[in-house]
Amino acid sequence: MSAEPVPSATTTASGTAWHAAAESAAPAADAGPARTGIWLIGARGSVATTAVTGCAAVAAGLHPPTGMLTETPPFARAGLPPLSSLVFGGHDTVDCPLPKRAEELAAGGVLPHGLPTALAAELAAADREIAAGGPLPGDTRTEDQLVDAFAADMADFVRRGGLARAVVVNVSSTEPVPTGTALPPSSLYAAAALRAGCPYVNFTPSTGMHHPRVQEAALASGLPYAGRDGKTGQTLLRSVLGPMFAQRALTVRAWSGTNLLGGGDGASLADPAAAAAKNAGKERVLADTLGSAPEGEVHIDDVPALGDWKTAWDHIAFDGFLGSRMVLQTTWQGCDSALAAPLVIDLARLVARAHEAGLGGPRPELGFYFKDPDGGASSALATQYEELLAFAHALEPTR
Repeated sequence: MSAEPVPSATTTASGTAWHAAAESAAPAADAGPARTGIWLIGARGSVATTAVTGCAAVAAGLHPPTGMLTETPPFARAGLPPLSSLVFGGHDTVDCPLPKRAEELAAGGVLPHGLPTALAAELAAADREIAAGGPLPGDTRTEDQLVDAFAADMADFVRRGGLARAVVVNVSSTEPVPTGTALPPSSLYAAAALRAGCPYVNFTPSTGMHHPRVQEAALASGLPYAGRDGKTGQTLLRSVLGPMFAQRALTVRAWSGTNLLGGGDGASLADPAAAAAKNAGKERVLADTLGSAPEGEVHIDDVPALGDWKTAWDHIAFDGFLGSRMVLQTTWQGCDSALAAPLVIDLARLVARAHEAGLGGPRPELGFYFKDPDGGASSALATQYEELLAFAHALEPTR
C-alpha cells in the first residue's frame, strides 16, 4: 500500500480518469432535467432511511418540508437540484432491505404509520442501489483495493443513472479517533469519493476527509466538501446559548451535560473512544463562543430501550452582577433521525450546486449544519446562518 491512496495534486490537475468518469456520465442536454445522486455511507441506517423516505414523501406532496432549510424562500433562487431529481444509493455492511428498515422505523414512531407502504417503490429503487460496504471482519483487501472498489461503485451509480453528479454523504456509525497511519473506514470512503470525482459531506464525527493522508488530495481535487458532525440537538442549543452568555457579559463557571440515547448511535457511542470523538465537537462550540472552555463534561449513556429517541440535559452555572450565582438547565428530547434527515438532504443539495458552480475545497459557509465546521467558520448559530444565506445568494445562477 502506497502512502497516498488518492490522486496526487499533479494527477488531479491534468484531468484523470477518476474525474472524467463522472463527467462523461452526465446526461445529454436533451435528456430532460439533470438528476443528482446522493450516495449514503451507512445507507441502511436510521438517518439514511429517514432521509430517503422523507425526500420521497416531500417530493410527492405527502408531507411538508419541515426542518428542510433549502425549501425556504431564501434558497428559492440558488439553483439547487429539485427534490424530485434526487436519486439515492450507497454503501452499507448490513443487508436488511431498505423497505424493511423503514417499516421498523415506522413501528418505532420515527416515520409516520403507512408511509413506508405508500413509498414502497421509491424505497425498493434506492435499496437496489446499495452496494456492500467494508471492510468486514476477515477482509483481506488492501486499502487501495478497498478505495478502488468503493470508487467503482460510486462511479457506476453515476454512469448507470445518467446522473449529472453524485454527492457522497457519510451517515455511518461514529468511529474512534484513529491511531497510527492506517486509514479508518470513513477515510477509505472519503478517498473513494475523491477517486470517483464526487463531492463529499461528513455528517459524522469520524475522521473522513480530515485524515492527513487524504487532506492534501482533497484540497488538490477541486471538489467541494464539508463537515464534520451534524449539529442536531444539544450542540445546536449550545451554539445559541454560548453567544448569549458572552454577549450579555455573564461569566459561565461550569457547563455539564448528559445524553441518553439508543439505536445505532447509542451502541456505537458506548465505546469511550467513539464518545470522545463525538464530545470533542460539543466542547469546541463552548470554547469558541465563550472564549474559553468552562468546567464540566458531557456524558453519553446507551439506553437501548429509547431506540432512535434521545434526551439531552445541560446544567449551566453562571455568575451575574455582583457575583450573584445562577443556573440555567435545559432539556432536549427528540428523534435524532428526524432531526438529521432534512439536514442531510440540505447539505447534499447545497454541495451539489457548489460543484455545479465550480466551487471546490472546504466549505466553511456550511458551518450552520456542523459541530466541527471547516476552518474559518464561526461557532455562533446566528453568524453561521447569515453566512449560509450569503452562500445561497452566491450560488444563484447568473442571468
